[in-house]
Amino acid sequence: MDKTKKLVIVGDSAFAEIAREYFEVDTEYEVVGFSVERDYLKKPDLHGLPVVAFEDLETVFDPSAHEVYVATVYTQLNRLRARLANAAKAKGYRLASYISPRAFVWRNVQLGEHCFVFEDNTVQPFVKIGDNVVLWSGNHIGHHSTIGNNCFVSSHVVISGFCEIGENSFLGVNASVANNITIGKDNWVGPNVPIMKDTDAGALFRAEQPEPAKISAPRFFKVRE
Repeated sequence: MDKTKKLVIVGDSAFAEIAREYFEVDTEYEVVGFSVERDYLKKPDLHGLPVVAFEDLETVFDPSAHEVYVATVYTQLNRLRARLANAAKAKGYRLASYISPRAFVWRNVQLGEHCFVFEDNTVQPFVKIGDNVVLWSGNHIGHHSTIGNNCFVSSHVVISGFCEIGENSFLGVNASVANNITIGKDNWVGPNVPIMKDTDAGALFRAEQPEPAKISAPRFFKVRE
């Protein structure tokens, strides 16, 4: 694919490395550098590309010739990603999005700016997705549902039809949301948690670790050393 746009990724974590891979392979963007806030600047380069202080970003990468993607996860209920994205816009940068060609996104889905949609997502008709949303791999987003700004949906989450996911919320691996449910803003839904009724703002739903059986796995399966 011809590289017609230049991109700076804000972040130097695993997500930043992953984002670079996807942008480089699937899009017209050429990733030319990384950036972190000065207090977190620990290394001069990453994968052969410079890592620059975010405070100096516009002096190194011209905002008129570069776009930005903020590759941070759900830190502070997604507020870190939102703050850095807004700060990049204030510096004059356009915010990039990535939509995997291996995701199924129906033609009338509405997507905000600065979104990242990984492979194997199914996003059904009439879905609305706000700004600064991450859909990690393998989710089902049901028809007529809405995901608010600054949300993070991790892998293999099922959001049924006519649901509303409040802004800044996080849905953990294998969480499920029944039909016609409203999840309040700032919710944390842990792995494998089913949501069967509307939730209040700020609700936290923790997954419970099951207790191990009294018999060991080798004994149960009659393992002989």
